[in-house]
Amino acid sequence: MISPAAPATPHSVALAEDGHGSHGPLPALALAALGVVFGDIGTSPLYALQTVFSAEHNAVAPTREDVFGVISMVFWAITIVVSYGYAFLMMRADNEGEGGILSLVALLRRKLVGRPQLLALAVVLGILGASLFYGDSVITPAISVMSAIEGLSVVNESFESLVLPLSLLILTALFSVQKFGTAAVGRFFGPIMTLWFLVLAALGLPPLLGNLEILGAISPLHALSFMVGNPGIAFIAMGAVVLTCTGVEALYADMGHFGPRPIRLAWFALVFPALTINYMGQGAMILNHPEYVTNPFFRMAPEQLRIPLVILATMATVIASQAVISGAFSVSRQAARAGLLPRLNVRHTSKEEGGQIYISAINWILFVGVLLLIGVFQSSEALASAYGLAVTGTLLLEMSIFLTLAWFVWRVAPWKIVLAVALIVGIEVIFFLANVAKLLHGGWLPLVIAFGVVTIMLTWRAGAASVDARRREIEGPLSDFLDLVHSGKVPRVPGLAVFPHPQKETTPLALRQNMEFNHVLHENIAIVSIVNENVPHIRHVDRASIDQLGHPDDGVVHITYRVGFNDSQDVPKALLWAQGKLPEADLDPDEARYFVSSLRLTPADVPRLKTWRKQLFLWLAHSAANRTAVFHLPPERTIIMGGQLEV
Repeated sequence: MISPAAPATPHSVALAEDGHGSHGPLPALALAALGVVFGDIGTSPLYALQTVFSAEHNAVAPTREDVFGVISMVFWAITIVVSYGYAFLMMRADNEGEGGILSLVALLRRKLVGRPQLLALAVVLGILGASLFYGDSVITPAISVMSAIEGLSVVNESFESLVLPLSLLILTALFSVQKFGTAAVGRFFGPIMTLWFLVLAALGLPPLLGNLEILGAISPLHALSFMVGNPGIAFIAMGAVVLTCTGVEALYADMGHFGPRPIRLAWFALVFPALTINYMGQGAMILNHPEYVTNPFFRMAPEQLRIPLVILATMATVIASQAVISGAFSVSRQAARAGLLPRLNVRHTSKEEGGQIYISAINWILFVGVLLLIGVFQSSEALASAYGLAVTGTLLLEMSIFLTLAWFVWRVAPWKIVLAVALIVGIEVIFFLANVAKLLHGGWLPLVIAFGVVTIMLTWRAGAASVDARRREIEGPLSDFLDLVHSGKVPRVPGLAVFPHPQKETTPLALRQNMEFNHVLHENIAIVSIVNENVPHIRHVDRASIDQLGHPDDGVVHITYRVGFNDSQDVPKALLWAQGKLPEADLDPDEARYFVSSLRLTPADVPRLKTWRKQLFLWLAHSAANRTAVFHLPPERTIIMGGQLEV
């Protein structure tokens, strides 16, 4: 068993067990988790076995040996990768109760201070993992919704022409309603997905009971025999078997919403048994009716129930798509806080749940990507080749980072690391290589998406560092500016002026420009620095600290406002919490005037980048969200000092 040798604090353990911000009885939380966490993996039966036995994988025949081998591989892949790898191991790595690959990287970075090489490796792996997640976020809505609508062609072959237009219509509606948030419909997700998993079990049970021989596939000997006797065929099959594990990363990514116990309860009590019964049922049916391999899932249902099943499947795939879209919003916000993306205009869609957010730019980029995918591939079977590489790449990266944490931070016994590598990483490597073999048949797609995202992140990171160094030169030391303030040569006027600024070593440009333009300074000046910590949340009472900069009577203070990557960067609230730390200071946010620094950029400001990367960086900087919105500043009392392009 891999686990921390000793938890950092009792508080972190409590968060890991109860879930950050999740309250309520365990069954209720498990029901809610069903509606959010398991949509992706729960809809895999729609297309997974169909892909294994598809024309592209025609070497995998619906014979007894091949069917037993495939079903055995499916069962043990889910058992080892999902049940053991994620539900049992991965969810032990909580970052103040939160999960997800960027959260895992943040945890590792915090624990590996003083190890620059490992820190750099963790950052690179995090960037790659986040990039592959964007590919997953584009492919999942397309393949899931299309696979559900394709059930119409089983009802009536003439309905096949409706698959594309109906898929486009449903996905357009899905992305259009994102701006309203999921709070209103979220409470219905749990019951719908509960019904879905019960239906999965109900569909698989009759063919399973009609051919109990398929239960023998539980023995791993069938999977081993299949791989040893037909290594080439088994290798091809593994490229599609991995589709049964799609969405497994959600177990870890959504840990902060529900906590590990509700997620594990939902998985072992309902999801895992339902998936096992359904896959066994599909295998039994293929043994009895080899001609059903074209769409084994919908053919398990009686003819009169296939239309209702299509409707329910569509609802389940919409829920799965909703979860991955929301995940893309969260990953984007975390990436922006980590300095990997420019500022994003994040809108909270719920007053109760801080994790429910909407990012317009990400939403519509994903939507355009989904439309392009459907237009190019036109079927879930064709998309499956592209899907596998994104899934296997994410699995490998997350487990690699987790094992790095276990080895270097938790000091786990070597034999446990070796066991995890042999069991989990070994299977994931085979999955990955099997999908690399499909590179020319759609597997290139997630790599292209990931390459584009990696290029954007690295370009922004390098360009921002270059601009920040140049900006520090222009701003000059804050101590020199304070000497001018103390000289008494600059008149003071009543009021509070607030200057958001990254740190307190240099003078905010807006402060310097305001003095040079108006030849006065406000009686009270607050420089506010938002500090993004490598944790999901900072308690409100711990967020603000105030520094009078060595002169309590000059009216100039510096406020450090620490936030986690899931917290709001709210400057007016920073004033409120700082006022509580220094009651005598005049820090009323309702009376303050806010001054935002800006800087016009030219290609010369980023000399370390090649020409095309300079243009990309300038475009990203121009597209960055307005800091008035990001910092929650009142527009009517906010002044921007400087050029047109903010940095």
